Amino acid sequence: MGSERTEMRKRQMSTTQDTPSAAQAQLSTGNRGSNACCFCWCCCCSCSCLTVRNQDEERARTTSHELQAEGIPNCEESPAPTLEEVNAWAQSFDKLMLTPAGRNAFREFLRTEFSEENMLFWMACEELKQESNKSVIEEKARLIYEDYISILSPKEVSLDSRVREVINRNMLEPSQHTFDDAQLQIYTLMHRDSYPRFMNSAIYKDLLRSLSEKPAEA
Repeated sequence: MGSERTEMRKRQMSTTQDTPSAAQAQLSTGNRGSNACCFCWCCCCSCSCLTVRNQDEERARTTSHELQAEGIPNCEESPAPTLEEVNAWAQSFDKLMLTPAGRNAFREFLRTEFSEENMLFWMACEELKQESNKSVIEEKARLIYEDYISILSPKEVSLDSRVREVINRNMLEPSQHTFDDAQLQIYTLMHRDSYPRFMNSAIYKDLLRSLSEKPAEA
């Protein structure tokens, strides 16, 4: 009987000594779990998966900037406008749009109003009219539709439902004149809405002033 009691005391003492060690191990594991990220058991501040994630985000931002830069066409090549030409722009919108220098200046203004897509669409339609190859016409028409007509495009131009229906019918068999109605509507919109503001803008006035002062400097 005495030996049995002695054995029970030894077991109790052994259990009591093991318990703190087990508790410490659980506490240690718990702390590691709270500081670990969702992908690994290392500390988040030095976690390799976090580094990879940051690199991926940076790469995505860089690619986005590159695509945006590539998506902005360069201005048309043209000689510097003369004072006579710049004065003629004030006479009518048609005279402004007839010269590359006039279109470039107007396009620069539209960019400040976040409506440059109107000029880009008009220019794309003019380019389409110069094509004669059927396959090239179909490809350019598709690109114009995706860039400026589709409601999913960030460069979508403002067109009424009637013109959109005409375009959708024309796209069944694209031609050089698929977007004629839409081009006229955008041309009219620029004429009535943007052109008056352009004539009162700093862009136009500064250009006119710089050309007016040139003879005096000479």
